[in-house]
Amino acid sequence: MKSKLFFSLYFLFLIHYSYAQEGKSFFEIVKEAAERGNIEAQFNLGSIYYIGGEVPKDVQKAIEWFKKAAYQGDTNSQYNLGILYYNGDGVLKDIPQAVEWFKKAAEQGHGNAQYNLAAIYEGDLKDTAKAFVWYKKAAEQGIAMAQYDLGNMYFNGNGVAPDMNQSFLWFKKAAEQGHASAQFNVGVMYYNGDGTNKDLNQAFAWYKKAAEQGNVNAESFLAKMYYLGEGTTQDLNQAFTWFKKAAEQNLATAQFLVGMLYFSGDGVTKDDKQAAYWVKKSYENGYVDTEKTWEKLELWKYLDK
Repeated sequence: MKSKLFFSLYFLFLIHYSYAQEGKSFFEIVKEAAERGNIEAQFNLGSIYYIGGEVPKDVQKAIEWFKKAAYQGDTNSQYNLGILYYNGDGVLKDIPQAVEWFKKAAEQGHGNAQYNLAAIYEGDLKDTAKAFVWYKKAAEQGIAMAQYDLGNMYFNGNGVAPDMNQSFLWFKKAAEQGHASAQFNVGVMYYNGDGTNKDLNQAFAWYKKAAEQGNVNAESFLAKMYYLGEGTTQDLNQAFTWFKKAAEQNLATAQFLVGMLYFSGDGVTKDDKQAAYWVKKSYENGYVDTEKTWEKLELWKYLDK
């Protein structure tokens, strides 16, 4: 499945019961409270055993105490068990068990559990209808990754009828939280007028936000807008700068265009050797249209200069 679960376990260590007991370690105080049935202490004891330090790390004991808290309804313990069963950490990997524990937490409103449950339904279990339901619940709690995935489901019609307006709405929610891929998608939708009015200024603005986070496609699209003067004043220097950033991330089309800019001297000092280098790199990365240009411009002549 897609490697997009929230893999980190929760560790709290916010003890609300009294621990001002002279001569006792933190571990001893937590263990005594856990053995008395205190849910928070049981969760914390599981965390202590999982992390190790004051006591040797012991994932089996961590699972034991997480389960005690989970059976009493503690959502973070239920979530942690879902992670441990999904990863096969301290137990045999068991996706049905992971689903069971994530679902217990998700049904109590645990947003990350809702997201992970959706990801498992989409990736491992190939049930897009259930994935949609749980992505939507997590998205409505403000989880950016869920908002982004929900936008994709509406865009592609996976688990729900295609709806460009809803797709744009959820991409934008994720984008406003700084999700780079969502920012790029919002830019594309503004550029094309999908799910919203066409707006090149907005497209440029969202491409720039995503590009500044290193999104390679946004870097390339932003460069194109600078080159053509779409949504911004034409600026060949900026076009070259952003194409080069994308090229350095191995985007073959951007590598080709960097080569062409070096060859023409647009936005950068003309450099035939650099032109040959980048066009060749583009070809090696699978950009098939490169070969004709390579021969037509006789770029091979500049490789050894």
